[in-house]
Amino acid sequence: MHITANDPKRKTWLEVPENSDFPIQNIPFGVFLTRDDIITIGTRIGNYAIDLGALHQLGYFKGIPLTDDIFLQDTLNDFIADGRKTWRTVRNRIADIFDINNTTLKNNEEHQRVILFTMDEVEMQLPVQIGDYTDFYSSEEHARNVGEMFRGKENAMVPNWYHMPIAYHGRSSSIIPSGIAINRPLGQKMPKGAKTPIFGPTRALDFELEMAFITTDANNIGESIPAHEAEDHIFGMVLFNDWSARDIQRWEYVPLGPFLGKNFASTISPWIVTLDALEPFRTEGPKKNSEYKLLDYLKTEGKKTFDIKLEVSIQPENDEPTLVSKSNFKYLYWNMSEQLAHHTINGCPLNSGDMLASGTISGSREGTFGSMLELSKNGENPIKLSNGSDRKFIQDNDTVILKGFCENKDVRIGFGECSTKILPHL
Repeated sequence: MHITANDPKRKTWLEVPENSDFPIQNIPFGVFLTRDDIITIGTRIGNYAIDLGALHQLGYFKGIPLTDDIFLQDTLNDFIADGRKTWRTVRNRIADIFDINNTTLKNNEEHQRVILFTMDEVEMQLPVQIGDYTDFYSSEEHARNVGEMFRGKENAMVPNWYHMPIAYHGRSSSIIPSGIAINRPLGQKMPKGAKTPIFGPTRALDFELEMAFITTDANNIGESIPAHEAEDHIFGMVLFNDWSARDIQRWEYVPLGPFLGKNFASTISPWIVTLDALEPFRTEGPKKNSEYKLLDYLKTEGKKTFDIKLEVSIQPENDEPTLVSKSNFKYLYWNMSEQLAHHTINGCPLNSGDMLASGTISGSREGTFGSMLELSKNGENPIKLSNGSDRKFIQDNDTVILKGFCENKDVRIGFGECSTKILPHL
């Protein structure tokens, strides 16, 4: 089915600010609380949130086989479970409804009053009920930078890293939408030179610049998903900040890996941008290291990643934000298809609403690193903010803001903000 929603010449009768992340060619999906305290599934064009439940009840999706309550729920899980054909059909129809040449809703102010909200009239929610969350470790530059800090240059890369996408199973209950503040976590730490651990708030709170993708019901237990079919089971993507308490993590991670240093919070951008919307921005990822033979089930061909520009800013309380990093999703060594194929090769079933994160995304140059651990060289070279203060790691009352967007000569497709303020520990 042709993706008519992506037509770069298409214009909308809604007002869209210049350089908006949400032109009519985007049409992301999310969940929001309306001014009438009703939770609904919706989309966004410009600075308008669009109630898809009301749109459906008023007959605008006539001819598309949808259940009556598909958009009247508080998560997107059931809609995602309907599969790619439904996602594409609905997205194409939304583009048609809001096309500048379609006057059906444009000239119906009564319908507009129940369908359209300005963004300041709604409160964004988690878009899906996340049953399971997996965090990969797929940036070669990040893995090497961290490895050199803790194991030295000779042992920076562990032997298995080039053979498979490394990952761990994270905690889905502490994933929150942008705009929700979190408290500095507590835990055990082993200070340098100490012989016994101490307890208290982390002194090395860090962001991790990541993206995550959301799956549909993909396979039964015992079945695997071939890499060439993986994208059929990926609904879309969000920005992802996988908060880390580096000192807590450093003390606990041997021998089983991350636990309290990671499970206290992860933040996502609330609008899920579909792979269909990202289609014009396909590109090739890094070449695989020829020294390591890639097993057949991990082999992919063609352009299997996307040119998504990423930014991180730190904003002290009552001050201006400072841009501290610029990276790109295309830097990842292991792409989403390879990650999904590896995740299921042992028969692990994926469900609608599962979230798989990329791991920290770092580039090869200064200023492209995806964590304070790398940017400040583990605190040895503090980052200077625009107000003159320094940061080794994130301080109380700082807000960390992630942004991401794709851009070509015709259109810009963005993800909005992924923003979180850090409060003192409880």
